[in-house]
Amino acid sequence: MYAFITGKIEDKTENSVIIECNGIGYEIFVSTNTLSLLGNVGEVAKVYTYLHVREDAFLLFGFLSKEEKNLFLELITVSGVGAKMAQQILSAIKPNDLVNCIITGDVKTISQAKGIGKKTAERIVLELKGKIGDLSGSLSSIEFENNNISTTACDEACELLVNMGLSRFDALKLVKRVATETDTTETLIAKALKNLG
Repeated sequence: MYAFITGKIEDKTENSVIIECNGIGYEIFVSTNTLSLLGNVGEVAKVYTYLHVREDAFLLFGFLSKEEKNLFLELITVSGVGAKMAQQILSAIKPNDLVNCIITGDVKTISQAKGIGKKTAERIVLELKGKIGDLSGSLSSIEFENNNISTTACDEACELLVNMGLSRFDALKLVKRVATETDTTETLIAKALKNLG
């Protein structure tokens, strides 16, 4: 019903923003990631929206980009994942990182989101892994297409880079860029650190 709303930010709460558009104030529920990237009160913002209809309420959910909205729409197709749970996931994990978690089967990271258990995280991966890549063309490059490269070495190198502070997406992208058939975990780490800049 509403594709997006553009207007002045009238107020911001912990999980919502009020946008004034043509004299009407729209309360829009957003992830903490979106909230942090929206402007300040008084500034003009554009928010992509999804109208969630329940028996007792009409709720507007908002997103900073079409990609975040599309990811939300995919999440709510998963059995047991409602609109509020999907928003909680997007609050805990940035959209690019979440897509990467789904592609790589990173159940552990997904299950760290508030209210998300291991079984729900596994369902998200199982039901979305095959279709989520279309949401972000840049993310499809993380898969190691050369089967001769040791996936064990790559996985271990990625884990070490994540422990050093890189996001899982950035770690995988970096390892893919430098990996060759003869690399061990140690040589991958050395090459990745050298190319970090």
